[in-house]
Amino acid sequence: MRDVIVFSGNAHRALARRICEQLGVPLSPADITRFSNDCLQVQLGSNCRQRDVYLVQPLVPPTQDHLMELLLMIDAARGASASQITAVIPHYAYARSDKKDASRISLGGRLVADLLVTAGVDRVLTMALHAPQVHGFFSVPVDHLTAIGVLADHFRGRDLSNHVVVSPDLGNAKTATQFARLLDLPVAAGNKQRLADDRVEIDSIVGDVAGKSAIVLDDEIATGGSMVGLLDKLGEAGCPSASVACTHGLFAGSAPQRLQGHPLVSEVVTTDTVPAPADWPQLRTRSVAGLFAEAIARIHIGESVSSLFDGVDPRHAPPQLSLQFADTASEQSVQGAPSVPSVLGGMLGGPAPLVGPDGTELRLADLEAAGPQLSQPVLVSADGDGPAVAASESASVSSAVTTAARR
Repeated sequence: MRDVIVFSGNAHRALARRICEQLGVPLSPADITRFSNDCLQVQLGSNCRQRDVYLVQPLVPPTQDHLMELLLMIDAARGASASQITAVIPHYAYARSDKKDASRISLGGRLVADLLVTAGVDRVLTMALHAPQVHGFFSVPVDHLTAIGVLADHFRGRDLSNHVVVSPDLGNAKTATQFARLLDLPVAAGNKQRLADDRVEIDSIVGDVAGKSAIVLDDEIATGGSMVGLLDKLGEAGCPSASVACTHGLFAGSAPQRLQGHPLVSEVVTTDTVPAPADWPQLRTRSVAGLFAEAIARIHIGESVSSLFDGVDPRHAPPQLSLQFADTASEQSVQGAPSVPSVLGGMLGGPAPLVGPDGTELRLADLEAAGPQLSQPVLVSADGDGPAVAASESASVSSAVTTAARR
């Protein structure tokens, strides 16, 4: 079986290191040079010949530089005779550019997909695409992971009897409903109109939020304009407090200050798909490194990735996931960190009730069934690029390479 080689660009080396720690493989060096004419050059520091190469690079600011680094890493791996090249893109920034909603406008989501394929990528591994239809822009396989189970783990164990999950808009209501089912909560949603990239208008709140604490779920937060507008409307509707949760915490510009200064916000929860800002006491970061490591190990040995999200009832604490390539004896817990049962990743079918102000049930159509992966979270310190991170200590995949090599 081919070896696994993992490289990282400059976008988020800390996440790449966490993934490698879960896999039990070293993070291979990549030398990225910028010449005097502003051109970039990449040199991979490990042998790639006939090996599975994984390139970890979220598309975060400076997005264009990091995209170019990724394209050059793909080209370098292809030129080095890699057997298979997988671009691990935890945050695919151009997923927002998915449709022609103005005259003579470009479709960046499709163009970047074409660039990656032209460079030589064989597979893409990503998480929480802003527009799921971007999946179809690629002519190579795409494994699309979800972090809603990781985020649900953060709230599990609390008294949620007087809480409601709130989606910022009706387009995200399906994901919010799946998230709500993991916590057995009702759902509400904002009715949003986007006026500009950093300016939105929330017309109303669909659902009963009066007197209830909100868990506001979004796929990403950039400027925070949508979130602040929604929080204002929630306050007007009688919501006393809110926890804000998102997969991709970009927090561009003054977004941290806007959220910290809002009277409703008690905490902000995100994942480490992108580097987290420092010096933000309200920010809680959950790691998805374990989920990406599981997916990489399954891709490497030809196991199903989608089965990570199949058939788990979130109302019960499930047993530890045991994969055939897992070396459970090698599991290490972080000293002094708590370890609690959890459900990692995942979606379950069947809508949670969406209740209007008059008490009647509103229904969301076409919810698809899936379910979460299992894991146990522990607390680990950040690698110098943000606050402490809660990492998923899933069944160890450190022996994936050696076990596969024996076959």
